[in-house]
Amino acid sequence: MRFRTTSVALATALLAVSALSACNRDSSDGAGSGGGKVGIDLPRSDSDFWNSYQQYMEKGVKSEELDHLPLTNSQNDIGKLAANVQTFQDQGAKAVIMAPQDTGAIAETLNNLAEKKIPAISVDTRPDQGDVYMVVRADNRAYGEQACKYLGDQLKGKGKVVEFQGDLASINGRDRSEAFKECMDKNYPDIKVFELATEWKGEVASAKLQTTMAAHPDINGIYMQAGGVFLEPTLALLEQKKRLVPAGEKGHITIISNDGIPQELDAIRAGKIDATVSQPADLYANIALYWAKKALAGEKAKEGPTDHDSTVIKIPNGFEDQLPAPLVTKDNVDDPKLWANQLDK
Repeated sequence: MRFRTTSVALATALLAVSALSACNRDSSDGAGSGGGKVGIDLPRSDSDFWNSYQQYMEKGVKSEELDHLPLTNSQNDIGKLAANVQTFQDQGAKAVIMAPQDTGAIAETLNNLAEKKIPAISVDTRPDQGDVYMVVRADNRAYGEQACKYLGDQLKGKGKVVEFQGDLASINGRDRSEAFKECMDKNYPDIKVFELATEWKGEVASAKLQTTMAAHPDINGIYMQAGGVFLEPTLALLEQKKRLVPAGEKGHITIISNDGIPQELDAIRAGKIDATVSQPADLYANIALYWAKKALAGEKAKEGPTDHDSTVIKIPNGFEDQLPAPLVTKDNVDDPKLWANQLDK
C-alpha cells in the first residue's frame, strides 16, 4: 500500500479546504450554498487513539475557523449518538461528522439526516445501512491481512496465535477478523488461532488472554485489533506472568497491533511489541472536515483518486475515502512522517 508523507497529504488537504472556504466566503447560509454549522460527535474517550483524534479535530476546527456546534461525545453508546445528532438538527446543523461504533444500529439516524438533506460523514466506520455523504476510513481488511502476513512470516508458519477481535457489530471488527482468518487459513494452516471476542474492551481481552495462556502456555503470537484499548492491559498481564520477553530473545511473544498511537511506537522501540498498522488519526479528523466543507458547498462526491493520496470508492449507501495506513516496525518506527511522531511538535 503506497503513501506519501503524512505532512504532505495533510497540507494538501488543508489547502484544499482553505481554498474551498475562500470560494464560499460570500455564500449565503444553507447546505448546498457553502454555509451552515457542522455538528461533530466524538465516539469515545476510553481509547488513546480516539483521544488523539479528538485533539486533531479540535485543532482542525480552530485552524479552519469552521462554524461548528459544541463537540459532543457519545461514549460508545448508540443511543447517545442518536440523541446528539438530534440535538445537532435542533440547533440547525447543515452537516454532521460522526464515528458510529455500532455500524448496524445507526441506519435510522442516517436516514433521518438524509430526509432532512443533512449530509453525514462517517469516520473510521462504514455504516451497514443508511445514506452517507462520505465515509473517511482506511482499508480495514488490509489491517487484518497485514497482521496475518507479519505474524505468519515471523513465526515461520507454525505456532499458536491469540487474536483480540474488535466488536463484531462493527464493520471494522468484522473486516479485520474476516481478513485475518481468511489469510491464516489460506497461507499458514499450521498456525492455530484463538479468536477472542472483546467488544473493544481491554479488560475483557486481558481476562480471556489469561485463560487462554493458562490452557496453552506455548502461545507465541498475539494480534491486537486496537492498541488504544488492548496495549496497556496486555503488556501488564504479560509482565505479571513473566512472559514479556524482549524481541529477539527466547520466549518472546510476537505481537502486532492496529492504531499507531505513540504508546505502541514506544513499545516497538522497547522491544515489547513488534509492529502496528498506523491508522491516520490526523487525516481522519482533517479529511472529515475537508468533506464536511465540500458537502456544505453542495459538491457531489465522486469516485477516483484524491489530492490527499487516497482513493474514493462507491459503496452501496454512499462513497468511501480510503486513506493509507502503513505498517510500522522497528525499521521505520522513528519515521517523522508517522502521525504519532508529530504530536506535541
